[in-house]
Amino acid sequence: MTTVSHRLLPGLLTFVIAFFYSICCYPQSTYIQYFNTKNGLPSNNCFYTLQDSRGYIWVATDAGVSRFDGKVFENFSVDDGLPDNQILQLREDNTGRIWFLSLNGQLSYFLNGKIYNDSNDQLLKLLNFNAVIVSFYQDTKGRIWFGTNKNILVMWDGKTIMKYISANVNRQFFNTFIHEDANGKIWAYSTSSVRIFNGSDFDVVEQTDLPISYKTILSTSDHLLAYINKNGLVTKKNSNDHFEYVIDRSLLNNELGYFYMDGSKNVWLSTSSGVYHIQSDGSKVHYLHNMSTSQVIEDMKGNMWFTTNNGIYMLPKKSERLYIINKTDGLTSDIIKSLIKDDKNRFWLGFDEANINVLDLKKNDVVKITLPDKKKYNVIKQLSFDSVNHAVYFASDYGLGRLNNIHNTDKQIDYLRESNDLVFVIKSFSLAKNRSLAMALSSGVVILHDRINKFEFSSLYLKEGADVFNNRSYCTFYDKDENLWFSNINGLSELSNQKLYSYFKKSQLLTRRINDIKELNDGTIILATDGYGILFMKDQKIIKVITQRDGLADNICKKLFVKDDAVWIITNSGINRVSLADKNVTVETFEYTNALLKDDVNSLYIDTDYAYFATNNGLVYFPVNKSKATNELPVVLISSIVNNKVKLSLNGLKHVLDPSNNNITFYYSAIDFQNKNITYRYRLKSDANWTETKNRRLEFSSLEPGEYVFELSAKYNDSEWGKATLVKFVLEEHFWQTLWFLGLVFIIAGFVFYKIAVVVTRRQKNKEQEQLLLKNKILMLEQRALQAMMNPHFVFNVMNSIQHYINTKDTASANKILTGFAKLIRKNLDICTRSFITLEEELEYLELYLSLEKKRFGEKFNYAINVDPEIEKEETMIPSMLLQPYIENAIWHGIMPKEEGGKIDIQINLTGNDHLLINIIDDGIGIENSLRDKKGEHVSKGMDLTKERINLLNQVEANPIQMQIRQNGKSGTFVSISIPLTH
Repeated sequence: MTTVSHRLLPGLLTFVIAFFYSICCYPQSTYIQYFNTKNGLPSNNCFYTLQDSRGYIWVATDAGVSRFDGKVFENFSVDDGLPDNQILQLREDNTGRIWFLSLNGQLSYFLNGKIYNDSNDQLLKLLNFNAVIVSFYQDTKGRIWFGTNKNILVMWDGKTIMKYISANVNRQFFNTFIHEDANGKIWAYSTSSVRIFNGSDFDVVEQTDLPISYKTILSTSDHLLAYINKNGLVTKKNSNDHFEYVIDRSLLNNELGYFYMDGSKNVWLSTSSGVYHIQSDGSKVHYLHNMSTSQVIEDMKGNMWFTTNNGIYMLPKKSERLYIINKTDGLTSDIIKSLIKDDKNRFWLGFDEANINVLDLKKNDVVKITLPDKKKYNVIKQLSFDSVNHAVYFASDYGLGRLNNIHNTDKQIDYLRESNDLVFVIKSFSLAKNRSLAMALSSGVVILHDRINKFEFSSLYLKEGADVFNNRSYCTFYDKDENLWFSNINGLSELSNQKLYSYFKKSQLLTRRINDIKELNDGTIILATDGYGILFMKDQKIIKVITQRDGLADNICKKLFVKDDAVWIITNSGINRVSLADKNVTVETFEYTNALLKDDVNSLYIDTDYAYFATNNGLVYFPVNKSKATNELPVVLISSIVNNKVKLSLNGLKHVLDPSNNNITFYYSAIDFQNKNITYRYRLKSDANWTETKNRRLEFSSLEPGEYVFELSAKYNDSEWGKATLVKFVLEEHFWQTLWFLGLVFIIAGFVFYKIAVVVTRRQKNKEQEQLLLKNKILMLEQRALQAMMNPHFVFNVMNSIQHYINTKDTASANKILTGFAKLIRKNLDICTRSFITLEEELEYLELYLSLEKKRFGEKFNYAINVDPEIEKEETMIPSMLLQPYIENAIWHGIMPKEEGGKIDIQINLTGNDHLLINIIDDGIGIENSLRDKKGEHVSKGMDLTKERINLLNQVEANPIQMQIRQNGKSGTFVSISIPLTH
């Protein structure tokens, strides 16, 4: 049965759809940022908030005070010097001292990174009144006035302390507030009286309407006094009181805290039931319903801060406020997955658990639709409006459906059907202006050519290249000319007039994953890539690439929306609006929205006045047509400088550091209460290159002595670099780096050099004499080695062999042995005249010697000589008469004692590029066994002489000859000689 036949049953599906109607009022619910102990506050019970002249927000709590830069709360307690952890108020004087008014009445203040109390400041010992200080005021003469909770008012002029006490029990100084008018007159207000200072004392001024408490009175920077009495707001300019307007008595009786009045005389009241913004026309807005608030202040940038017993809240300035509609306003859930707007300006919102809401802001109502198949339509991740047929299409991961007759009460639903009931996974879909519908599925792109009359397809009968394009796909998009654009695992393609254009074959960028596709009015195609920013295509070419370098919040772009030739982008790290006019790119950031729109944004819709976003916190929106304010450049504040674990003063003077303290750490921040992305750059020398960082702490170690100027500036994503903050410091030289010390060292060094030269010259002469003696000794040893090589036994045995062959009339063998023996004698005489010979000569000599021994012993003795072919035998030099003694020893004392005889292997190889390794290996009885079996002591003269020669050569030559002799297990001997090459 097709979807056409479904229509023959009007209302059938309507009964299985649960429609819920509720009329909700949708005032602009403003998003307010919230900070508590999870963000770093020492306690949620907050009493007072202050913004100092540098921009920091200070918070007084019952567990100490915090200084907030927008990112980090820096906490201070009694461990840091506070006299009490319960701080009731915070005030700043004109020298930059932050005063802490504590519950126990003791005063302390913060200056240049340090807290001063009565233990380290003599002044504070005098300013101890045994009372709680409730008010603090510094007049134009620099005098500080302290109002207390007792009948005492204190004035301190920096030198002396004056205390004022009233004897009139009906007009005492309890909880007095001090104000200075434009004429320089000092006024003292309390709940029982008003006084004016005459220069030495206070005179009573008759006045019936008094402030409700010391908290409901304030003094503005232009010397205007404002207070709230039992009727409403009163202002005072010099001596003239003016009643501004009435305030609802129910609010005045609601435990008023500190209030704030702006330049238009609109009042912000803090009460036990929240904050009320009261305007002079009588209108009011209520914030923080049923939450006890103690204070309201406005910061330098127009943000409002609310102090409560549950942390602190920040209401952004009006131009940067976000508004939110969520579950508390009647929506099904806070988590909105998709968003569109129909032709009657109603918002369609997709939720989890098969829920769709239709939100009409003008009529203040919401219609809730629940689809029957909650499993298949668990998450409504995409919605699309068909303006021609007045239908709304919706999709989940495993299904696609259509709501027909959306303006009627009897809405009908059709579900896309696969004819064979095969499961298909939907990534996205797109509607053409005609009847086509294209879906990006996990198996490929599928096209329905008539979605109105045939809302079904068969996976088995789709035609490749016409109805389906295989390979896992991600998104589809019909442009205004009905051309189909889609991306899959290969990249970007376009189907135009039944012809497929594979752009991924032309550009590497177009092989990347594309998450969304949209079109500008001029036909430019915009592509949202998964990690490579935004691509602009026109005339089948990429004309522009926008990335983080251009100001994009992130290169991972998820969703696009085109409005008035500008494209809005949802990225992984915030939202952007990009305009491309005449190839000039403007990337606009909305960093003040980061608190809600930095992540977890699922969809968007931009209309003429507002930008709407479907988020995991609800429907978030803000106005978009305000003229863009000039970007303020961030100012970097140094919060702390630590030199070898010691905090340095922040008074701006040049620091002079001991040379041993060559490690310095800077802690800093740019004040930001809007979660903006801030980049810092720094350098230590004015001529050095800047280094960029995201860190808020820099440590420099092992600095060289000298003068340094640490420069630090910051920028937002879409701003220029702000003015650099400078810190100058000097790292002194070590005493040994000073001129006088260097001069002294030079003189001493000259004298020492002279003495050393004398000693070295003497030693050199002695060494030359020693070298001469060594060489003479080597020559002597070479002569003795020659004699040792002519072993008497060897000569005698050779002669016996010759005699044997003569007696047996084997003249040929006798001649061969005689000839070989003669060559050996001649070779000996040749070698003995030289200390070094070539390897080739040594091998010739060994071959002569071993061949004679072989002829004498026959099969009882065998030998083999293996030489690495890479060795240049003619060029490689080795000490003469070095190997023969070890070979002779192996034959006579290793092999000959064995009945069956044996074999000698001589292996000559290269180790590295600079050493010759000679291994002499025999399978005789073994050197240890031979020594053990000998009766008496046997001395091998040839080996001893060779060892002595090697020791002497090692003293003369730069590189020593290494030698090792050991027995191979139970029998056999291994001799290894490593000779440094001499060419």
